[in-house]
Amino acid sequence: MELETLLLSAGALAVLLALTLGLQRWAGVGLGLQPLAAGVRAILQLTVIAVVLHGVFEELWTAFLFLILMLMVASVTAARRIRELPLGTRAAPVAVVAGATITIGLVFALQLLPVTPSNVIAVGGIVTGNSMSAATLTGRRFMATSRAERAQIEGWLALGARPPQAFAEVSRTSIKEMLIPAIDQTKNTGLVTLPGAFVGAIMGGASPTVAAHFQLVVLIGVMLAQTIVGIIETRILSRSSVIVADAAGQGSGTSS
Repeated sequence: MELETLLLSAGALAVLLALTLGLQRWAGVGLGLQPLAAGVRAILQLTVIAVVLHGVFEELWTAFLFLILMLMVASVTAARRIRELPLGTRAAPVAVVAGATITIGLVFALQLLPVTPSNVIAVGGIVTGNSMSAATLTGRRFMATSRAERAQIEGWLALGARPPQAFAEVSRTSIKEMLIPAIDQTKNTGLVTLPGAFVGAIMGGASPTVAAHFQLVVLIGVMLAQTIVGIIETRILSRSSVIVADAAGQGSGTSS
């Protein structure tokens, strides 16, 4: 019966992936087979993780080792997404590691949750994943806004401003745009959405009160982590006076 359920689930997931690919191709999104590759990787990785986590959940030190692995993978992934930016491959890993570790450390230092292997993995995974997304969104917004505001930035540099001053408005815009989804999700929790951590905790047997507490810790922790990520990443990106050329190749940037 279990094998039959797995086969049915695999078939249903294949249908969802096929619809995703078909709709993206019809709309001319231009992502190619990336969604398929992502789906296949998720299946393979979660299968392996499901086996590995049996051991990870038993010892605290193995949970921290797994957290370090998550941080490494998240850093590399975010760095690849903004590698076009000068200092991007440095900014993303530093921001992800700092944002995630500071937030995770505070969650347990303030005794919001007990330090157990399951809590380290759960909170660590959620915060690290959202830090990775924040680094990617911040970097890509920084690049797009820099291109759009090229004349203003070059004007500041021509007047003798240092790069951090010239890119100050770009940095603020990048952080603000990155944070809006997390803010919206937090303020609408329970009204528009029931977050995965809350539903998962209840399905795992936790009481609604315990599940709500865990979800609140996660939601507010994610906002903190993403704020730290945005600030650190834009501070590093702003050290370069180079503006990445747009898709048409117009202009390559100005250096001071």
